[in-house]
Amino acid sequence: MYKGEHKVLIANRGEIAIRIARACLELNQNFVCVYTEADSESGHVRFAREHGGEESLFRISSYRDANEIFSVADCSGASAIHPGYGFFAEDFRFARRVIRREKPLIFIGPSWRVIQELGDKINTKRLARRLGVPTVPGSDSPIYDELEAVELADSLFAFQREQGFQAPAVMVKASAGGGGMGIEEVNDPDEFRSVYRRIRNYAKRQFNDEGVLIEQRIYGFNHLEVQVVCERSGKKHVHFGTRNCSVQSSGNQKRIEVAPGFAPNEIHYIFNAAEVLESITEHSLSMARAVNYDNVGTWEWIVTPRGEPFLMEVNTRIQVENGVSAAIAAIKGEHGVNIIREQIRLGLGDPIIYSQQDVELSGVAIEYRIIAENPDKEFAPWVGTIEKFGWQEQDWLEVYTQVPTDRAYEIPTEFDPNLALAIVRGENLDHAKRRGQEFLSNLVLQGQDRAGRKLESNISYLIDKTSGLLEF
Repeated sequence: MYKGEHKVLIANRGEIAIRIARACLELNQNFVCVYTEADSESGHVRFAREHGGEESLFRISSYRDANEIFSVADCSGASAIHPGYGFFAEDFRFARRVIRREKPLIFIGPSWRVIQELGDKINTKRLARRLGVPTVPGSDSPIYDELEAVELADSLFAFQREQGFQAPAVMVKASAGGGGMGIEEVNDPDEFRSVYRRIRNYAKRQFNDEGVLIEQRIYGFNHLEVQVVCERSGKKHVHFGTRNCSVQSSGNQKRIEVAPGFAPNEIHYIFNAAEVLESITEHSLSMARAVNYDNVGTWEWIVTPRGEPFLMEVNTRIQVENGVSAAIAAIKGEHGVNIIREQIRLGLGDPIIYSQQDVELSGVAIEYRIIAENPDKEFAPWVGTIEKFGWQEQDWLEVYTQVPTDRAYEIPTEFDPNLALAIVRGENLDHAKRRGQEFLSNLVLQGQDRAGRKLESNISYLIDKTSGLLEF
């Protein structure tokens, strides 16, 4: 058990900062929030002020400045840091610095060694292949040499043509990247060299590592994830099921997530969907055991229309969509599972006090990412002021947002225009879909930009995509 009270510095912003702060309160732990000038009207600032007082708020110039974060930690007397997602969440150097500095802190997330090992796609692929976990055909070591890259790409194109693929393609990825960044598709072998050079240069700028991963393009797949929660000892591992994140923007950024990952009782698949879900879950746990994984993590998979699963990567952090998995879960019959709260509790040294058999998964949950963007124009972000934002409260609905509902809110231009996450629960997929469309149709969301043009959002896009969820 963790001893005494801790003060958790939340090194993030917006809705995730609110959810972390709320979880701290539920665990009787203190918290500290940081904010920039652009976020002075954000809901996480208001929440901190109301629940922790002015002493729980520190203004900084950037969420990406580690020195500022540590300065706040020292000034506030924080004993732990929670990075949320994004920013420093998967930066093993930051996590290592947290625990090795002159005034060491607790890093609420996996240990830096685990982040380092699984944060690199190459290392992850090697580990997976060693354990018999299926991975996408392609390189399993960083490719720095252009001639070697061209040779591998040519072999993948040739293999796909031999297999009868109508449109062979390869994916070129920054090996140290993640979250859909640093990835391009190549359909024409003659264009491969220029794409390879572009991704290599991008990787060097963004990650200080020119390593590139080249893989076969998998068509028509569904994107599934397995939510894993582990004890700090690295010896006990529990999963909270699967989720499907196949509805994505043109830039591979998720827009809708559904738990569980398939609905075999409601949708006909040409493969045994329940067996696939069981397979990717066990493979994910086998990797967690192999590396002594010691906090929350997500194993990301693609599943082909024929039911073939391939591991993509491991996200060594809490994910945006953690709540949709929690929404269908109960522990020893008790609902109200909160994976962020579990992450904090376990990160501070508490043990897992339940077994896999104690975790029950039932029903279906859908998470919508409500964003000020125009899906018809390549999901171009919209910038302006939110004038009205509201929804009808329901016992089957949770909405997480940093946008005030009682006053105007100007969307900061420094960040993505994410407005809210909404999680809808239902008894089955059809039930959840009907509730999701009801929520979206009744949502009040109005605003305008400085030129007087009306707010653009992805609400209509989310409504349209709801009808085909979990289908190939």
